[in-house]
Amino acid sequence: MNELKILAVDTATEACSAALLVGEQLFSRWEEAPRDHTRKILPMVQSLLEESGLGLSDLDAIAFGRGPGSFTGVRIGIGVAQGLAFGAQVPLIGISTLAAMAQGAYRQHGATRVLAAIDARMNEVYFGHYEYRAGHMQLVGDEVVSDPETLVVARGQQAGSFTSVGTGFESYGEPLNGLAEVLQGSVVRFPAALDMLPLARTAWLAGEAVPVEQAMPVYLRDKVTWKKLPGRE
Repeated sequence: MNELKILAVDTATEACSAALLVGEQLFSRWEEAPRDHTRKILPMVQSLLEESGLGLSDLDAIAFGRGPGSFTGVRIGIGVAQGLAFGAQVPLIGISTLAAMAQGAYRQHGATRVLAAIDARMNEVYFGHYEYRAGHMQLVGDEVVSDPETLVVARGQQAGSFTSVGTGFESYGEPLNGLAEVLQGSVVRFPAALDMLPLARTAWLAGEAVPVEQAMPVYLRDKVTWKKLPGRE
């Protein structure tokens, strides 16, 4: 059986990253680079391909950070992924940025119960509850966008210990601490393409890769696309 080869790219938050899976080998690039994603992401990809000795046409699929996150960042990521995939004639796999952060907590801390929150601005967070099962992080319930106080009231306090990841806990730590009986912090602030790869491999094996034209972003809060347009409320 040929080695599975998946490229992952993510620009959905302040971080910009790319990673490559070649069988059991992993290659990665990561940088916190707000507003500089368009300049950095393609050189990262090129560097990974050169290090691995592969070309785009050697890939089986390309994974991308589908959001939630910055509207502009999510669009950059999916645009880059679609361009690369179209040229290489390979399918795409969308990976949740919240799930990638949860996977990062497992990789770095061995965390198996994770609450992920990205600061969504406008006094809201993008939130997801993940638990490690069958070799990867899996979503419990739904990903949502909510103000912190409403989120805590709606979910109630979860029993036991959880690990927190993401900028949402930095911005709204006091109210969000009410989500769990014990909440342990982590070093994971942003998603990394490296942590998308285990999720992408699982999705690939489950037949969840899609043609380029069917790849879709996830914003959770569509009204953000209208926020700055004159005359829109």
